[in-house]
Amino acid sequence: MTRTFRTAAVIGAGTIGLSWTALFAAHGLTVRVSDPRPDLAEAVHEALAQYAPHLAARGLDVTGLADRVHLAADVSDAVRDADVVQENGPERLAFKQDLFAALAREAPGHALLLSSSSAIPSTAFTRELPDADAARVLIGHPFNPPHLVPLVEVVPGERTGEDVVRDAVDFYASVGRTPVVERKEIPGFVGNRLQNALSREAVYLVEQGVVTPEELDKVMTNSLGLRWATVGPFLGSHLGGGPGGYRHLVEHIGASMRHVWDDLGRPAQGDDERRQLVEAVEKAYGSVPYAELAETRDRRQLAVLAALEGTTTRTTAPEEEN
Repeated sequence: MTRTFRTAAVIGAGTIGLSWTALFAAHGLTVRVSDPRPDLAEAVHEALAQYAPHLAARGLDVTGLADRVHLAADVSDAVRDADVVQENGPERLAFKQDLFAALAREAPGHALLLSSSSAIPSTAFTRELPDADAARVLIGHPFNPPHLVPLVEVVPGERTGEDVVRDAVDFYASVGRTPVVERKEIPGFVGNRLQNALSREAVYLVEQGVVTPEELDKVMTNSLGLRWATVGPFLGSHLGGGPGGYRHLVEHIGASMRHVWDDLGRPAQGDDERRQLVEAVEKAYGSVPYAELAETRDRRQLAVLAALEGTTTRTTAPEEEN
């Protein structure tokens, strides 16, 4: 790592921001948190208590975790000594434009300015910034909760510096994440576009009465979710082609799969359909408290991560010998 990161500012203490806070502190960073919510102290305290066992299960030392987290009076106070800033504000363009103007003005010149934006590319909210400020802004989009799910989509803007991209990758790797640099800005980035494509078909299938929400979740967790957690769509398809690999698969069933693509649904989602879908999901899961569902999800994700780390294999071709 070419830079040392000692202090992180977390701007916005919703679900994502609180998870980042716990992760950064567990990796030894001093964390300053800013959010106008009146219950900030209580929210941070509860999150650290809830997430500490998860982080300990990942082999991190959570002794004194809360001692490394400090509540900031405002954004300026949070970022004044920061080496890295992780923004987690509302997904509104005007809000991010104003906030990043303030972050660029108040944070030290060496600080990375990272956004957890899940859909808005950084170029959209840095247009009015000088080049030197825009150069240190980029997207660092996590999946919820970021203290457990390893992926961070690193998406540079049009004016983001190459050295800043490298530093962001180094930073996320230093806190145990798996950063993936995306070469082009596109609304929603990669992970959410894939998720939304699948969600659209899931909604359509429920809307058409093919399955219930609970049954669809069983299909996913007992087939594609299980497979994709280990190999992903492309390697899964490569293996699906047998010894002939992806080439064999495309040559033999590519045409039929294109017909399926053409037949994928577009949910109506008018008022009635939306109401019926919400009621169906609530019927399946609404009787269980949110905290209990979230804790079950997190325990299962920990189990998957532990299992995957126990089995490694090479998935890239060996380098040719000279």
